[in-house]
Amino acid sequence: MRARGADEQSTGQFAAHFQAVAAGALGTIPEDSIVPLDALPAMPTDEVDDDRAAAALRRVAVVKLNGGLGTTMGLDGPKSVLPVRDGLSFLDVIARQVLRLRARYAVDLPVTFMNSFRTRDETLAALTAYPSLAIGDVPLDFLQGVVPKLKADTLAPVDWPANPELEWCPAGHGDVYAALSASGLVQQLRDQGVRYAFISNADNLGATCDPAIAAWLVAQDAPLVVEACARTANDRKGGHFARRQEDGRLILRELAMVSDADRWAFADISRHRFFNANNLWVRLDVLADLALAEAAMPVIINRKTVDPTDPLSTRVIQLESAMGAAVESVEGAQAMLVPRSRFRPVKTTADLLLLRSDRYRLDADGGITAVDDTPDPRIDLSAEFVLIDDFEARFPRGVPQLRQCTSFELSGDVVVGGGVVCIGDVVIDATREFHTRHIPDGAVLR
Repeated sequence: MRARGADEQSTGQFAAHFQAVAAGALGTIPEDSIVPLDALPAMPTDEVDDDRAAAALRRVAVVKLNGGLGTTMGLDGPKSVLPVRDGLSFLDVIARQVLRLRARYAVDLPVTFMNSFRTRDETLAALTAYPSLAIGDVPLDFLQGVVPKLKADTLAPVDWPANPELEWCPAGHGDVYAALSASGLVQQLRDQGVRYAFISNADNLGATCDPAIAAWLVAQDAPLVVEACARTANDRKGGHFARRQEDGRLILRELAMVSDADRWAFADISRHRFFNANNLWVRLDVLADLALAEAAMPVIINRKTVDPTDPLSTRVIQLESAMGAAVESVEGAQAMLVPRSRFRPVKTTADLLLLRSDRYRLDADGGITAVDDTPDPRIDLSAEFVLIDDFEARFPRGVPQLRQCTSFELSGDVVVGGGVVCIGDVVIDATREFHTRHIPDGAVLR
């Protein structure tokens, strides 16, 4: 790790996690050790005047987690350069959101991206379209750490001569504290009067730097707040919050931290009602302390194969930590219930289809918002639509209109024309056909 430029905080964190696993730690949180949450304090809804909003935003910097490649969708570069709405990429939307907040409130609002070695060059090249995005000498990015993949049977670092880069993996978004601190950015921002960092995933365009939340944080001098949403049936795999029985501390439990025997409880959305939106606000002095104490954060053991495209390749484990797990390490940390509109991630082509449809629009502040309060349709796409190139080829003239749709299922070799309207529950199954089924332009599907 040191040969790859890792700092002492990152190597110390990995060493602590490795020693815990070598000593027999399973990285699990048993169901009988926690208490479900009945309620969470809600996001402030009071109107904030422009002066108060500006005063709060002057104390905030925006940090976007941007190390992911979008391999689930067949991408070999940063997901954030993918067009998501009206020809604009995630990076375009983020940049415009920040620039509009600056213009409206006359604030600096620095922004920086946590990149990986795989995303850095393409991301910075895309951001040259916004020459005013960088503020003073605050860099537009810093690098996420990498850690070695370990053989699942021996815990030795895996050797993979066919592609040595596959011997390494990102350290997980919990690395943001150590990486941000090691970059020198924490102290640099504090010297410029910034008190809080708002950290969120680059693929979640609902995660805007909300002035009302910022004003509340500054007024309360809150040390750390992580945003949570009410779980639905689609969120059964998302990490949830609970309280530890032993000391009453708020904790975050991810799916990888659950034993097979406790999967039923983890998936019970009436039992564990609130999931982690991975939007987090943290005071910079607290962040600096977290960077030093990060080794104490719970380890997440992810079981993979060394080559994610080859299920027969060597089985490995990846040791990570979750950013939101810091709630158990910070005195006074809390989770805040926010509207679903602040959680609009794109993990699959089905998510992308929804955001490109007429169910959503770009608002005046650059955010992506639903056009009304009706629930999003359930979208189920077969394997023919999973990879982005196949997806684009099957919607050559744009995605269907889904505003009146309650569910949309596509299976098999289907190409959808332009201006197609879906109403109610729509199922198209071409799995038993021996030719491509073409949905004509302007078709109305019911």
